[in-house]
Amino acid sequence: MPIKIPDQLPATSALIKENIFVMTEHRALHQDIRPLKLLILNLMPTKIVTEIQLLRKLSNTPLQIEVEFLRTLSHDAKNTDAEHLEAFYTSFDSVRERRFDGMIITGAPVEQLDFDDVDYWPELCEIMDWTRTNVHSTLHICWGAQAGLYYHYGVKKYDLPKKLSGVYLHTMEKPLSPFFRGFNDEFFVPHSRYTEVRREDIEAVPELELMSTSPKAGVFAVKSENNRRIFITGHPEYDADTLALEYKRDLDKGINPDVPENYFTDDDPSKPPRVTWRSHAQLLYNNWLNYYVYQTTPYDLRGMTDK
Repeated sequence: MPIKIPDQLPATSALIKENIFVMTEHRALHQDIRPLKLLILNLMPTKIVTEIQLLRKLSNTPLQIEVEFLRTLSHDAKNTDAEHLEAFYTSFDSVRERRFDGMIITGAPVEQLDFDDVDYWPELCEIMDWTRTNVHSTLHICWGAQAGLYYHYGVKKYDLPKKLSGVYLHTMEKPLSPFFRGFNDEFFVPHSRYTEVRREDIEAVPELELMSTSPKAGVFAVKSENNRRIFITGHPEYDADTLALEYKRDLDKGINPDVPENYFTDDDPSKPPRVTWRSHAQLLYNNWLNYYVYQTTPYDLRGMTDK
């Protein structure tokens, strides 16, 4: 996909080096089509890394997409340079009167806190409420999925006995869904979390549809009955070394973490990771963009409703 992003965004040069098509503003302005408008609420502390991971996955379709980044103002982002945030991120006040074809709400390392104890929870709730009428389809990732399921449907999260970290096998509950078009019967997804949502809670909500589960990682993909909200509890966008970096970070903190499962060659941290999830991760993002955004979004976004 030709993604239209600012020329000076660090992700731009990184993606070009990977031979990923990034559209210049000049070329975008001379195409006689309405580009999809996509907003990314980036809640991760390592914002530039997350930008690159997500933009890489949004970069393999003929659709033209204009991507904007959103941040919360009620939280002081300590791990990203203030100049970067000022240059490339906008605030909710700046977009609240606008409408978007799609939105991504990322995960955040706050899952062990109660939702009400997260400093930006009231602002996030306001944003999630706004998506009902101003975003055609919203993709929630990891803690963002737990937050969305709780806010919209009252689905609780539960502490796990220990951190779930690794690459896990998944199967489809709804194999004929467009969301899984092109998928194998089984596929792998990285997970990295301390909490979970449970199958029985999802199935107790008539407005929700359980899409995919894992024997070890539990619930993976859930969507709303009206296709306007999709929740994925893992991290298909992760790079080859992301879990390794997290493992080393936890070791350095003295947490004594378990070795990420099904990840390092021979489960040996001294050996390189094996990437077994990349192609299905690409399909997941392509299918969301095509079938849940592009194929169904109104041409005139002013006509958007929550039905």
